Amino acid sequence: MEKTRNRYEAATVEELRDANRLIVTVKGMEIGLFAVGGQFYAWRNICPHAGAPVCQGPVCGTRLPSLVYEYKYGKDQEIVRCPWHGWEFDLLTGQHLVDEKVKLRGYKVEVEDGLIYVLI
Repeated sequence: MEKTRNRYEAATVEELRDANRLIVTVKGMEIGLFAVGGQFYAWRNICPHAGAPVCQGPVCGTRLPSLVYEYKYGKDQEIVRCPWHGWEFDLLTGQHLVDEKVKLRGYKVEVEDGLIYVLI
């Protein structure tokens, strides 16, 4: 049986597209809203490592697996890097880039009539 989720208005589509990232408060929790490749994502603004405001870190890309002495950059604008210790998380999945057991807490997002809702 699926839990009933409550839907909370968080931002407008226009606001998020203009900013690419917003930090909003929903039910007393800080949530980072991100616009990535035309899709919207919501992540709790707490790093699982040390409780840092992870969603306030730089949004960037990262090094991809490559041969020795070869540098491949990818996933541009799809990675958020924790501002305290540099842990990197995939904005599309919430996964930590090194330890697959570590993940950001995510929330479903719905869009209706130009408004973005977070389901908690």
